[in-house]
Amino acid sequence: MKEVICICCPCGCHLQVDPENDYNVTGNACPNGAAYGREELTHPTRIITSTVRVEGGLYPRCPVKTAQAVPKEKMTEVMAALDRVTLHAPVRTGQVVLADVCGTGVDVVATRNL
Repeated sequence: MKEVICICCPCGCHLQVDPENDYNVTGNACPNGAAYGREELTHPTRIITSTVRVEGGLYPRCPVKTAQAVPKEKMTEVMAALDRVTLHAPVRTGQVVLADVCGTGVDVVATRNL
């Protein structure tokens, strides 16, 4: 039995996930918690937020995030890829900064106009 704290809502339910019993989830207050507990043990994913360098803008860095969650095991690789990015102002919110980051099929987008 594995314990996971659900992050789907502010309740923070303490989930018990049983990998021996088809990843049965208990302790959830809603169906989202059950899905989260199962996914967290079978295929954990995360939204990544960071910043990238910008030249010619008001600020030297631009906040970015992945448009969807990426596999947790790719987080270090994605962060290394973002470290190699330099944007040139102007930058618009929603602009794709890095397409298909690390072969995940997920784009990294700007989250601020610069």
